[in-house]
Amino acid sequence: MANKKPTFPGPRTARGAVLAVLLSNRDQTGAEPLAGRVSLAAIVKALKRKYHWPIETHSFPANTEDGRASWATVYSLPEKVIAAALKNGGSDWLDSRRSS
Repeated sequence: MANKKPTFPGPRTARGAVLAVLLSNRDQTGAEPLAGRVSLAAIVKALKRKYHWPIETHSFPANTEDGRASWATVYSLPEKVIAAALKNGGSDWLDSRRSS
């Protein structure tokens, strides 16, 4: 499968909210707009498969508040992908999220 250029989802969608955080290089946690609707993992999967974003996934063992063992997952975009995206329309896309 050939590498496809990443595309931007609708700016006011849950996918758009997650991508905006990834492009800002901030930490993403279980954000309120996502609560109860769809998992963060499902949104990341769609951003990877449908929108062709090369999101990196890193999982590691962690403890829950009640002391049980669990796994935590961190999602990120490589710095060069962020820079290219912001240069090629990403800044305008982020602005459209703020103005909507």
